[in-house]
Amino acid sequence: MSYPNNIRPPIPKKVTKILKKFDTVRRDNYFWLKNGQNKDVISHLKKENEYFEKMTSHTNKFQNKIFREIKGKIKEDDESVPYFFNGYWYITKYKKNKNYPIYIRKKKTLNSKEELIFDCNELSKGYTFFNLSNFSVSPNNKFVAFSTDTKSRRLYTIRIKNLVTGQILNKSIPNCSGSMAWANDNSTLFYVKREVKTLRSHKIYKTSLKSKSNKDKLVFFEKDPTFYVNISKSKSGSYIVSCSYSTLTTEYRILDSNSPEKNFRLFSKRKRGLEYTVSHYGSYFYIITNKKDCYNYKLMKTSIDKTDIVNWTTVIEHRDDILLESIDIFKNYLVISERVNGLTKIKIKNWNKKNEYYLEFNSETYSIQTFNNIDFDTDFLRYSYNSLNEPVQIVDFNMKTKKRIIRKEQKVNDEKFKKENYVTERKWAKAKDGVLIPISIIYKKGTKKNSKNPLLIYGYGSYGHTIDPYFSVSRLTLLDRGFIFAIAHVRGSEYMGRKWYFDGKLLNKMNTFTDFISCTNFLISKKYTNKKKCYAYGGSAGGLLMGAIINLAPKLYNGIIAAVPFVDVVTTMLDETIPLTTSEYDEWGDPNKKKYFEYIYSYSPYDNITKVNYPNILVTTGFHDSQVQYWEPAKWVAKLRENNEGKNVILFSIDMDSGHGGASGRYDSIKDTAKEYAFLLDLENIYK
Repeated sequence: MSYPNNIRPPIPKKVTKILKKFDTVRRDNYFWLKNGQNKDVISHLKKENEYFEKMTSHTNKFQNKIFREIKGKIKEDDESVPYFFNGYWYITKYKKNKNYPIYIRKKKTLNSKEELIFDCNELSKGYTFFNLSNFSVSPNNKFVAFSTDTKSRRLYTIRIKNLVTGQILNKSIPNCSGSMAWANDNSTLFYVKREVKTLRSHKIYKTSLKSKSNKDKLVFFEKDPTFYVNISKSKSGSYIVSCSYSTLTTEYRILDSNSPEKNFRLFSKRKRGLEYTVSHYGSYFYIITNKKDCYNYKLMKTSIDKTDIVNWTTVIEHRDDILLESIDIFKNYLVISERVNGLTKIKIKNWNKKNEYYLEFNSETYSIQTFNNIDFDTDFLRYSYNSLNEPVQIVDFNMKTKKRIIRKEQKVNDEKFKKENYVTERKWAKAKDGVLIPISIIYKKGTKKNSKNPLLIYGYGSYGHTIDPYFSVSRLTLLDRGFIFAIAHVRGSEYMGRKWYFDGKLLNKMNTFTDFISCTNFLISKKYTNKKKCYAYGGSAGGLLMGAIINLAPKLYNGIIAAVPFVDVVTTMLDETIPLTTSEYDEWGDPNKKKYFEYIYSYSPYDNITKVNYPNILVTTGFHDSQVQYWEPAKWVAKLRENNEGKNVILFSIDMDSGHGGASGRYDSIKDTAKEYAFLLDLENIYK
């Protein structure tokens, strides 16, 4: 590592803001950074970027080398496996040196003439950020509604394209969530609007291609500020489905797709803590629900005309040791995705016969998910499979003959790459309270467990979101240079079932942080690495994890990467005007209630910074971030530097054109990865 010691970081001015709640008084010297319209704020952020560029200029050539290396490993001219829907094959293509996808379709057969739906490289011209988040084709295949974001604020604009003429209609609907659904009249489109400041998806409208009025009709308004709403169409095509949802509660409404002029019908009234999802099949709706304390969920059904909860009957009972994650409904089959002891299992059941069976996988570090199963009347189930050392396979499984057809296997453009050259393991670390925490690990074959290896441990652990072991082309850059990579499956995810989530949220949130530290200590004790060569990475709520662990165990890591980190938890959760706040009381707790305020305050990274030697830290954010506002990491970095008693660097990189997901183009995304990897490798003095 050769950081220049004659360059000083920018020091923002201090403007003390007194924040009082219950018996606690907080003094926030950097609260003023919240005003993104303030010239001094913009000036400070630009100075942070200038400081970052100066401090890392010695790695510029190395970053370029890493970028070219990763780019060289991917297949630049690529296309997805076609999927069939309503008479057309749909394909996504990428062209060499093009940042964005191209969407096409072919009528009836793959030998038919290619029809262009969207070329996002053309649509993105003139924008520094571009994302086509969703599109929906009308039942008669003549129109496509699509949603785009050019600010990275997740406020989407919906437009409609005539697929026959190729013309985009004049109508433009701003400030949408991106979810939408066509009625079967091929004219009526339902869509969801967002509140501009809080970004809460709260209103469902419908528009008609036949209407001469520019005013669309409001069909549903979600008044509860802790709930969001979305719209979709059932796989059967028979129903338009709206869902109101918060962290722990859902409520559905349905509408016959053939009668868009009618009102939505309530499926079953919301009850706090009751979660359910609905899928239509024939004369029934199938429901995944936690009814009657079924924390791992059970499958129920009800007739289409008697949807209230009192009429639901059980199809698959609740099981303490198996999490029911999702279902896919086909004409002849029910496909059930379950999680058992941390591993996803796929069960296939014939509607007309009693036989059922599981797909088998011989690994403990894999990820599998069903996807693009849009066609209802087929014997083929499509799923993707990959593991820490195996590239993604797209598989069509014949549920009748039980034969697998590998439609595509991710190509790694490197003659030296062989999955056998990498070792994968799953280990179990003992947590502070004795619970065993699983860790997925990969390293290059021949690596010795002698405590001399650099190791990067990744974690998330919130919202019940599970990070399954997955293959990464870019990660090979670290593995081939001697790094060990580990994923800590800490509580707060659903890796070990729904209780695993409950044990890492609200007043149990501290488990997430101490679990991660326990996993790190386990890896050090087993000589995978040592404290001077140990690094950690987390983004968003995983960035909160990073902020918490460096307060709890600052000497355990040589370096930390915190991407778009949620670190000012108390202040954010007390501000109901900030996106996501009100909907997340069930995740973090409502700090307007004393017991939650005190608990959140006990771990909030920004509020628990002390005078210690902090590790080397790289913080990244996007100025337009809609999930974690830019000022959280900006304030955090300033306060960390103020209190850091050591000489380790604290770097802050702000993408002034992007938001929560970083750069939108695939090549720009690789540049972001190269920047992060260069930070780690520089700390290890690895430049080869």
